[in-house]
Amino acid sequence: MAQDIREYVEQLARAAKEASRSLGFADNESRQAAVRAMAAELRNRADEILAANAQDMEAAKAAGTNAGLLDRLLLTPERIDGMASGLEKLAELPDPVGRVLEHRTIDQGLDLKKVSVPLGLVAMVYEARPNVTADAAGICIRTGNACILRGGSLAQHSCAAIAHALADAVEACGFAREAVTIIETTDREATGALMSLRGIVDVLIPRGGAGLIQRCVRESLVPVIETGTGNCHIYVHESADFAKARPIVMNAKTQRVGVCNACESLLVDESIARAFLPGMLGELANAGVLIHGDETACAVCRDLGLVEGEGFVPATEDDWGREYLALEISVTCVSGLSEAIAHINRYGTMHSEAIVAEDEAACERFLREVDASSVYANASTRFTDGGEFGLGAEIGISTQKLHARGPFAAEALTTYKYLVRGAGQVRP
Repeated sequence: MAQDIREYVEQLARAAKEASRSLGFADNESRQAAVRAMAAELRNRADEILAANAQDMEAAKAAGTNAGLLDRLLLTPERIDGMASGLEKLAELPDPVGRVLEHRTIDQGLDLKKVSVPLGLVAMVYEARPNVTADAAGICIRTGNACILRGGSLAQHSCAAIAHALADAVEACGFAREAVTIIETTDREATGALMSLRGIVDVLIPRGGAGLIQRCVRESLVPVIETGTGNCHIYVHESADFAKARPIVMNAKTQRVGVCNACESLLVDESIARAFLPGMLGELANAGVLIHGDETACAVCRDLGLVEGEGFVPATEDDWGREYLALEISVTCVSGLSEAIAHINRYGTMHSEAIVAEDEAACERFLREVDASSVYANASTRFTDGGEFGLGAEIGISTQKLHARGPFAAEALTTYKYLVRGAGQVRP
């Protein structure tokens, strides 16, 4: 059976690779038209996609899936429309292919241009996020790449319905439908097979939990763009305006709990802890957030009448590095800016970090010294998103430092080549 799965995945990948060749030569207008057609097809087949998603949601609930993952899995008419709108915005962005990155005359009078070109075949491995299907496929087509998609078992019906709609749209625009290929098996061996296809697949991008991402980083023979988990912090400095800090924390923690840019850890300066924490922790508790607190935070929780084991629990060392993806948050007090930065750089995942402060010097030092792909002063971490950053649909949020970092979209799926024109020169 394992050999059958490997043959199946390789066959799909080879067909997708072949589809990438003509797509890579397509002009900007043709690729734009294909992405617009993909958006239109999502809207046209919204009922079909919602019906498939209902199957996935029913199975996920029956399996006891947590609220954060259920939120990621859920599709609504509004979310489908948002997916389509993201593709339409993507179509309007400047062409990422064929950009002249450098142009000069080198020795012997040779004319040298460095231009952006597609990567070829992009593989995406992801979990319970059916919207990734549309984002990844759209960005790949826009950049002249084909894609092979491996969605998680929780979202299998949703991802397949979306991918089939997008492939139909691409085919209607004159491209091979294999340019949008989805692996339709829940066998875990399929992921391993995909990771082994060096020379066919040009790059692999995992999106999901730490286990999936680390498996791809460890085992893949295909080059990986690592997207990271989000243990994101909000640090409330002693100069913070409490009226500004509380809505920022609440938005970052509760607006959508199952996303990687949600706040998972709250740091508060000791000098203001007894003044700030009662109102803040009371508001979090009223929203159903379980507080994993240090000694001071737990004492405040008791003063508020919260029940240990229900409204709060003492934090352990593991809590400082956890991505909850749920209505839970770790809370600890720090001696000041230096300790806050050190704590974040130790326990953070280089995703999104924020300071709330009226002290401009503190903000500037935090922005400069915190090691993360997105660092905020006086704003929610929830803005770390390709659409919010004006990139259109994003393919992921990278926490690595090579090739792509932070929300990345079209330009990150291009590489470059040198075009050299001469008039008969030979090297002396």
